[in-house]
Amino acid sequence: MSFAIGLKCRECSSTYPSEAKFACDFCFGPLEVHYDYAAAQGQVTHASIAEGPSSIWRYHQLLPAAGPEGAVDLGAGYTPLRRARRLGEILGMKELYLKDDTVNPTGSFKDRVVSVALSNARRLGFSTAACASTGNLATSVAAHAASIGWPSVTVIPSDLEKSKIAMTAIFGGIVLAVEGNYDDVNRLCAELVSEHPDWAFANVNLRAYYAEGSKTLAFEIAEQMGWRTPSQVVVPVASGSQLTKVAKGFRELELLGLTTGPTPVLFAAQATGCSPIAQAFVSGADVITPVRPNTIARSLAIGNPADGPYVLDELRAHGGACGSVSDEEILECIGLLARSEGVFAETAGGVTIASLRQLVRSGALNPDLPTVAIISGHGLKTLDVIVDTAVATHTISPSLQDAQEALKFRDLVEAAS
Repeated sequence: MSFAIGLKCRECSSTYPSEAKFACDFCFGPLEVHYDYAAAQGQVTHASIAEGPSSIWRYHQLLPAAGPEGAVDLGAGYTPLRRARRLGEILGMKELYLKDDTVNPTGSFKDRVVSVALSNARRLGFSTAACASTGNLATSVAAHAASIGWPSVTVIPSDLEKSKIAMTAIFGGIVLAVEGNYDDVNRLCAELVSEHPDWAFANVNLRAYYAEGSKTLAFEIAEQMGWRTPSQVVVPVASGSQLTKVAKGFRELELLGLTTGPTPVLFAAQATGCSPIAQAFVSGADVITPVRPNTIARSLAIGNPADGPYVLDELRAHGGACGSVSDEEILECIGLLARSEGVFAETAGGVTIASLRQLVRSGALNPDLPTVAIISGHGLKTLDVIVDTAVATHTISPSLQDAQEALKFRDLVEAAS
């Protein structure tokens, strides 16, 4: 059974039943899923979790509504936690891990949030899936909807990577490409919700449920580390929901006595071309000033992040910080991660690793403490940004002599370096 008991306003604590609602009637604050932690005490155990499937639904007691049997589930979650020894040595870190969400069904962490959102959408009587997206969410919504025979409507910026548009369109749903950025897309979807109240917009009217899926990253990290929490976690940030829910997940485990070790300090990672949270953090502001995105990290290009103020609260309350890295650093660190650990990440992963390096160099993040970096999406989703630089070393004729000459040249270059 789930210990979810309804929705609760994050600002004024007003409570609501478990319905398709995302804002408080009294203060217009955001709603999130509320649980009966007292009842969960002693019922959610290491053993009860281990009995579950190898997916996010092993934690169904701490997720809203549907259990494993009733879930809309492509198998999201329980992704590898890899010890990154070679990358750690390069960055001067003693104990670095990668939470590798590139291996999720559609190649990103969005499968976690969509599985939870659409499971609740079906419970609430919806039969059409929709979303506003920077790419990964659209692909996941279209895939999950197709798996249960639902139509889907995904709304995206028209300048997304061609690979992401193709990965969404292949599932047969309607894909609306908007001439504008994600914030324009989001505003349009807010209008569409009122015009189509029978559509389940994963990150609008179902946002409270959708966001809960990100908690499972914290649950898995803790379980895969033997229920010992890492000291530090680096999270890529777009709307900010992932970071705040990862924080919530660790707190829930601690509250239920399931983990040992201190509560992890979270660090945010943003691209400089869209870094409203990093700018507010550095300036000491409490309010996020929206920006117009201009970065290759399109999956993180949300200029007016809904959860931005809550990210600031989390970072400042627990000693975290926020990285801000250039497009050049992003590309460099996509390559660094691939060469050192064999993990091919999309641009968001480059943001995470580049920010991690920046935070270590600045002294904001302690390189001696156990640290997890979340790699949220696969590099095949953003091939556009590397196809002109990640090319064949040599083009030769099919002859041994040409091959030997090319390899000799390579040996000389490596010896010189």
